[in-house]
Amino acid sequence: MNSKPKIGVYICHCGINVAKTVDVDEVTEFSSQLPYVKLARNYSYMCSDPGQNLIKDDIANEGLNRVVVASCSPRMHEPTFRKTLIEAGINPFFLEMANIREHCSWVHQDKEEATEKAKKLVAASVSKARLLEPLEEKEVEVEPASLVIGGGIAGIQAALDIANAGFKVYMVEKTPSIGGKMAQLDKTFPTLDCSACILTPKMVDVDAHPNIELLTYSQVEEISGYVGNFDVKVRKKARYVDMEKCTGCGLCAEECRLADRIPSEFDAGVGKRSGIYLPFPQAVPAKFTIDPERCLFLTRGKCGKSPKCVDVCTAEAIDFEQKDEFVEFKVGAVIVATGYDVFDASRKPEYGYDNYDNVLTGLEMERLVSASGPTGGSIALGEGEEAYVPKDIAFIKCVGSRDESVGNEYCSRVCCMYTAKLAHLVKEKIPEANVRIYYMDVRAFGKGFEEFYDRVRREGIRYIRGNPSEIFKRNGRLVVKVEDTLTATPLEDEVDLVVLAVGLEPRKDSREIIDLLRLSQSGDRFYLEAHPKLAPVDTATDGVFVAGCAQGPKDIPDSVAQAKGAASSALGLLASGRVKVEAQVSVVDEATCRGCAYCVEICPYGAIEMVNVNRMGHEVQVAQVNEVLCKGCGACVAGCFSGSIQQRSFKDRQILPQIAVLGVLR
Repeated sequence: MNSKPKIGVYICHCGINVAKTVDVDEVTEFSSQLPYVKLARNYSYMCSDPGQNLIKDDIANEGLNRVVVASCSPRMHEPTFRKTLIEAGINPFFLEMANIREHCSWVHQDKEEATEKAKKLVAASVSKARLLEPLEEKEVEVEPASLVIGGGIAGIQAALDIANAGFKVYMVEKTPSIGGKMAQLDKTFPTLDCSACILTPKMVDVDAHPNIELLTYSQVEEISGYVGNFDVKVRKKARYVDMEKCTGCGLCAEECRLADRIPSEFDAGVGKRSGIYLPFPQAVPAKFTIDPERCLFLTRGKCGKSPKCVDVCTAEAIDFEQKDEFVEFKVGAVIVATGYDVFDASRKPEYGYDNYDNVLTGLEMERLVSASGPTGGSIALGEGEEAYVPKDIAFIKCVGSRDESVGNEYCSRVCCMYTAKLAHLVKEKIPEANVRIYYMDVRAFGKGFEEFYDRVRREGIRYIRGNPSEIFKRNGRLVVKVEDTLTATPLEDEVDLVVLAVGLEPRKDSREIIDLLRLSQSGDRFYLEAHPKLAPVDTATDGVFVAGCAQGPKDIPDSVAQAKGAASSALGLLASGRVKVEAQVSVVDEATCRGCAYCVEICPYGAIEMVNVNRMGHEVQVAQVNEVLCKGCGACVAGCFSGSIQQRSFKDRQILPQIAVLGVLR
């Protein structure tokens, strides 16, 4: 390290973002007079090639060994300028940035005040820059395998992309089959493609791919380790069916004493299943599973004289002695594609979902109109002689979305178009039906969406702008109470069937993944990405990526696109073979550590452990930081009672001079 700091200060105009509010010439002149500053310059765009070349030339010609860049957020451009220092031949951690855009020009209107604040920020950065120390980034080897959590379309696409590139993939799905919510759909908007027709081949590809190990009816129990080297433990739940022996013939389900008596999760409760079941005909793997919470033999210890499924299974695949198994493996990257939950319409009691059989959710209607659904696509209400075909049908949009009363202020993005699709399918099956859609707004934002919306309206489907306040029964029919806001007309619309276009919500079990991978949630409770613009598939945990509706509501094309992005990011990590880890980590002074272990409790990344050391002939416990796991958040530094933990590049002796300078210049 050079004995005397020679600091170069560079002020960025950032177009007019900074220059409009800050007098950059005045700040430059001020900076040139600060201690240890060799020179100060300003330029319109420091992050551009000419701006970076200016820094490199000055390092070479003026002998600079420290650089201060006063520009925008370090989060955005710190890697850019660190690379510049590397190319110029000095340690990249001899860089300090002053954020005079977000912290100064963007929050002030008075140019004189903003200029004075910019001077303070630059002076503080210079005071720290002279005390910076060279750091080295460590590298660790990467396990050439990936874990994909979730077997919906996003997880399927990500797994196939990684596997096709030649890397091992472990796909873990909680339910007995992959396919997710897309498998429940009849058609997809706006092209009206058969959902199963485009999804099933991909499901089969996953099952047959030599690089993919499919773990259905399984759950991730533990994940430890760090980027490039995650240790994973998965629980394979007992199916009570031998996967090797089961032929998928279905005789067991037909003969089950609970045949067609249990609401089918796949059919959204519209259809029924048995105690031993295949979720749907195209399920992958095509193996049956016994429901341990409903099976009479497992819950009561008795099922008639003997379980019928055992009696009729010629393959002898039923095994009630089966136990949960645990599988452990290592991966270099993790992709979270756990999907979403459908909004529970019971939380809007004014719509009568719990009270009236002819108030359905969009997903229930989807299964009703599906040719592979429980009614074979027939839209008939009631049973037996009382069955009838509805003639007046109302759809209500934004149920559980854009609604502060239920805590969901966001738009679910798919409801407008799936409502239009279902209305089209209803009109196709019941041409004489009078179909109307109640809406707050229509958001047809995607490719071909507006054209599909226009097509549906031309088919005679009425759009009425109004948010219904109540649904009740009158003379055996449903009455939708609403105001047509375009004409300011109150309506009481009598209909035979109401379909609630329920929105998308974060999964109820999302906390499990948050705890396993130390992820964060955004305000809408979906998983938080590292940056909404520049890192939409990354998370705060290195090596962990997010895809599909786990990150936020989106349709199938966007889910697939994000899955491909997550797979690409994971592949970049896996293909490199080695990965750099954070250099600005915390370190412990063992001589002063009191061994209270408070830092272990507060570390959000599990990077600190207590170890035994010999201190003056006595064995004592002190904290030790795993530098690979540490993310440099600084929580341990703030919480340490003895001040024994310091963070590299943010040590007290580097931060306190900044505070002192700000006080002097106040």
